[in-house]
Amino acid sequence: MKTILKTVTLAAAMFAVPGVASAQQKAPGAVIVTVDTQRIYAECTACKAAQTQLQAQAQQIQTLQQTLGTPLRTEAEAISKAAEGKTAPDPALQARIQALQTKEAAANTQLQQRQQAFQRNRQYVAQQIGAKLDPIIAQVMTARGANLALDTQATLAAASAIDVTNDVMTQLNTQLPSVSTTAPAAPATPPSR
Repeated sequence: MKTILKTVTLAAAMFAVPGVASAQQKAPGAVIVTVDTQRIYAECTACKAAQTQLQAQAQQIQTLQQTLGTPLRTEAEAISKAAEGKTAPDPALQARIQALQTKEAAANTQLQQRQQAFQRNRQYVAQQIGAKLDPIIAQVMTARGANLALDTQATLAAASAIDVTNDVMTQLNTQLPSVSTTAPAAPATPPSR
């Protein structure tokens, strides 16, 4: 009986030791670096050039909006004056109203297409920068022996010694000196049935 008890106790101890050892293993300590991505997107060489080009595109849309809108407003005012004092528009005035509505719809469609293209361009710029930025941050983390990178916007406080923004910026400027601000054409939508 004592032999069986010793054998069972010994077996239990042998199987328990690995469990105890694994339960006592600790997670590695966090080695953290911070990156100011807001600063990178504002100051990197490719980012500044893209921002200038995107601002020019936005200005072109604003100019187009004014160019299309001015004659439409003028025509709307003329139609409004012509309709004063009339209970119902005559056929000629009705034709002018319909023509104005058609022109407004065409202008709105044109502006909407330009604005959609502009949004695609902005997203394409961010996509190109992000595609380079993530691997660069990983490289800098490895070089610094870090196992966690945080955006400075997500921290309450951090020592400047763990900020690797300049290292990331230098590598990004080297690896991505410019980006395209014209997105590939949007896929054609199939005709509705």
